[in-house]
Amino acid sequence: MESSIDIHQLQQTLGYTFNELNILEEALRHSSFVNEQNEADLRDNERLEFLGDAVLNLVIGDLLMSTYPDMREGDLSRIRSNLVNESRLADISKQLLLGNYLMLGKGEIQTKGREKSSILADALEALLAAVYLDGGYDSVFELVKRHFQTLIDSAQKHNVIQDYKSRLQEAVQSNLHQTPDYEVVNEFGPDHDKTFQVVMRVGEIETQGEGKSKKAAEQDAARRALDTLSEQD
Repeated sequence: MESSIDIHQLQQTLGYTFNELNILEEALRHSSFVNEQNEADLRDNERLEFLGDAVLNLVIGDLLMSTYPDMREGDLSRIRSNLVNESRLADISKQLLLGNYLMLGKGEIQTKGREKSSILADALEALLAAVYLDGGYDSVFELVKRHFQTLIDSAQKHNVIQDYKSRLQEAVQSNLHQTPDYEVVNEFGPDHDKTFQVVMRVGEIETQGEGKSKKAAEQDAARRALDTLSEQD
């Protein structure tokens, strides 16, 4: 372990203390560092990265299932994909200051490898695998929950509801070469609590949606149209 790395500070930041420090060291060891060493048995973090990807997807899936018990599989999968992409993982790595603890080769250090999204995202996955192997599922679950729950709580609003219209437009433009048309056909209720009804038409598909705003009603109609398209596949 490089002398400049304060392993205790990292564990304090994580909120997890390792039983076996060697697995944490492996998670922080980039291939560029290993390639510069003369130790044949020194391993980089790529195997842990492989496992960490699966562990992260499992925990995020677990959290999404409990947070959104009535959400459909397709929407759960879409949210999970948005939560575990490289950019998102790199952001969390930066919050943990993980780049400061990575063991990198001289070339990667010179090219600011500690700031590269790909290296940071991979290192986070490796770190999660290390926690899983060292402390079990409950330990890695709590770590992921601590850093992802706020994103998960707001995921439905930002990653699903606002996405139906764009998803429908992409689907029909590629298959039907048409653009969906939305029409407000009814609105009812007092001014401070109106409900809007919107009809969406494209090709031979016609659906009706409702919502507390015109935009929400359009999204609902688009969601129903996507369901119809899915049934036709």
